[in-house]
Amino acid sequence: MGEHDSMERSEVHSVPSLNHGFPNEEPLVPTLLKGAIDPVYEGKAQVLNTAIQEIGMGRYQWQLFVVVGGFGWASDNLWPVVTSLILPAITSEFSPSKPPLLSLSQNIGLLVGAIFWGFGCDIFGRRWAFNLTIGITSIFGLIAAGSPNFAAIGCFAALWSVGVGGNLPVDSAIFLEFLPGSHQYLLTILSVFWAFAQLLANLVGWPLLGYHTCQETATTCTRSENFGWRYFMIAMGGLAMIMFACRFFLFTLYESPKYLMGRGRDEDAVEIVHEVARRNGKTTNLTLADLEVHNQEGQQGVDASAALKRKLEKVNLTHVRSLFATPTLAWSTSLIMLIWAFIGLGFPLYNAFLPYIQATRGAKFGDGSTYITFRNSTIIAVLGVPGALLGGALVEIPRFGRKGALALSTVLTGVFLFASTTAVTSNSLLGWNCAFSFMSNVMYAVLYAYTPEIFATKDRGTGNALTATANRVFGIMAPIIAIYANLETAAPVYVSGALFVAAGILAILLPFEPQGKASL
Repeated sequence: MGEHDSMERSEVHSVPSLNHGFPNEEPLVPTLLKGAIDPVYEGKAQVLNTAIQEIGMGRYQWQLFVVVGGFGWASDNLWPVVTSLILPAITSEFSPSKPPLLSLSQNIGLLVGAIFWGFGCDIFGRRWAFNLTIGITSIFGLIAAGSPNFAAIGCFAALWSVGVGGNLPVDSAIFLEFLPGSHQYLLTILSVFWAFAQLLANLVGWPLLGYHTCQETATTCTRSENFGWRYFMIAMGGLAMIMFACRFFLFTLYESPKYLMGRGRDEDAVEIVHEVARRNGKTTNLTLADLEVHNQEGQQGVDASAALKRKLEKVNLTHVRSLFATPTLAWSTSLIMLIWAFIGLGFPLYNAFLPYIQATRGAKFGDGSTYITFRNSTIIAVLGVPGALLGGALVEIPRFGRKGALALSTVLTGVFLFASTTAVTSNSLLGWNCAFSFMSNVMYAVLYAYTPEIFATKDRGTGNALTATANRVFGIMAPIIAIYANLETAAPVYVSGALFVAAGILAILLPFEPQGKASL
């Protein structure tokens, strides 16, 4: 393969038919353009894709679907919602001068987690990161229930968020790397758990926060009168501890075969594929020779010097440079980071001002009671679940795919934000917020699936880390704006809507469409 055409040609490599058991499907081809990554890695990845597709979607992948989606995806949304729900009660008890500092500490923790776990899982593997993220979250979530002051709860929020920040970068990589190409749409369906987590938090919080905490109208608030948020933290931390125990003791996670192959451990990769086949009640014909035949194209190296080189690569920017190796890859990586950044500011900016908007307008509408507030929040959360399911359907529409679904849902999310500022009654505000919740869950479902699909396995953790970092860095700005901006205007909502619309337009410019293609 000549270097002169490696960055320009738009065709993709053909691979053997992967339609075993799927007679009506088109042959699956790799996501990335030909020549975009190392040819040795590319060839071996195609062999592993073929083997995984032949094994098919079985018991092991469905177990992953639960422990990744039901636990990882859910935790990613659950804990930011927890922070927003406990903030009024914490403000009443501790009377901080700048309450949004709690959200700021959370976002700093999310940033640290995204960087550490995202980059780290490409260095020390997926297994440890997979098990430790929720464990860290559960420990500090439980400890936070005993916080004696605002500074303490802020520190614990940052610490539990270090664990939360690693869930999606790590879990999306794990699930995608064991998923047959014909079932990659399930990465979108995982966002049902993300939406369900918001509903769960509201349902648990309703009795605990609604009736066991100080009301906003109270002139004084003592610890004994405000124990509801502490009970809520114990419930959420306990749930995370159960998730951790299930992952660690009840489920055996295998290291990703493509990760092992990318580190030069071909024999271990083959062994894992055979073990997955055994767990699924299947067999595979994959042999070590099937991978080693590609070494003649540019030996990956298994001798001592090559092993030393790979160790040194762990501490440099090899994985980052790989994501910008060609103009097309650089354009793709930069665009997806920018999209995540815009959404990273737009979403928390809206959420930071939403409680104020709901409280002030609810009071004006004469329905700012605890019951109405939690009822509305629960209705909004319920609408997120079908949104995630719709996202899973949209990405499979021919000639529309991931890019079309992402662009449309993101723009509409911004449009509904603009529309919410026109609400003149409580019900109309609820309606627009429901529309926003529904469409934003479509958007997140597609975005969470599209992002890991466009990165090669050997660099996927790093790619996920870069996008998550961009998201969290911009997310840190939201509480800072909330501290210093004028809360009595709708300007932040307009800014948030504009950011979503801009992100939707950028989605149209993305160069890769993973629909019908197997990730490398």
